[in-house]
Amino acid sequence: MADKNNEILLESGTNEIEIMEFTIDGNLYGINVAKINEILLSDAVKPMPHTNPAVEGIFKPRDQVITVVNLPKYLGHDSEPKEKDLFIITNFNKMNIAFRVHTVIGISRISWTAIQKPDKAISGSGDSVATGIAQCNGELVTILDFERVVAEIAPETSIQMAEIEELGPRGRNTKPILLADDSILLSEMIKEALNKAGYTNLKQFSNGLEMWEYLSMLKQAGDVHEKCSLIITDIEMPQMDGHRLTKLVKEDPVLRNIPLIIFSSLISEEMRIKGKQLGADEQMSKPEIAHLVSVMDRLLSKSDA
Repeated sequence: MADKNNEILLESGTNEIEIMEFTIDGNLYGINVAKINEILLSDAVKPMPHTNPAVEGIFKPRDQVITVVNLPKYLGHDSEPKEKDLFIITNFNKMNIAFRVHTVIGISRISWTAIQKPDKAISGSGDSVATGIAQCNGELVTILDFERVVAEIAPETSIQMAEIEELGPRGRNTKPILLADDSILLSEMIKEALNKAGYTNLKQFSNGLEMWEYLSMLKQAGDVHEKCSLIITDIEMPQMDGHRLTKLVKEDPVLRNIPLIIFSSLISEEMRIKGKQLGADEQMSKPEIAHLVSVMDRLLSKSDA
């Protein structure tokens, strides 16, 4: 698994993703390989009191305590843990979490353009835990929003409005900010936090392609800098990921001077190197909302100078 991660992390702006396919009661799901540390056979889990029903408890492989999430239970499947189940050990948002699944099928490399947003019949009013539908080896695979799963199970690990309150009184800033993030829940939380911090002119996009098409339209109209003062982008997104968006923006003579922040759950040392190579002005992990605001303040004041 480490070799697979290194292989894709060394590439820059290719707009490709490697998906680990797994099953729950015969249903096919997917997770970005970049989120995975390893896959283990399920082990004995020590229950923990006062936790979300989907949290099985903890287990301790190699002297590290890891929380176990029963993904079948979270998704509403009526199935008891089985001896042959697997744990997908993940690392994102600076946390290690094990997700119980039934089987692992394998890894497929596809373009983000092959991943479609779920239509409204599936996603409804934003309550869906699916961020995309991909076709891998002739099969439809549901890409799950693991950030949302963790945010719902353990809200204290996600974006905290208290961090914004600790910044103290702030003035209103109406500079136009563009945000690309495919997670409906996280995107709304970011918007609420930035509004609270005084940034009230925020335009949201559900993937990098939508933002790139908007920027291209602004270029044609000749009003880029009136409509975009700063860009914030996630990395994982259908159609076009944040690294591809960063590459396009920073290679464009009209757009390259717009400050661009990568705000993602996948920030690691390898990802930092990749983002820096692509020209990102700053990169940070998604829970760090107060840090995001302080960096926005600095980059925008610098662009005014």
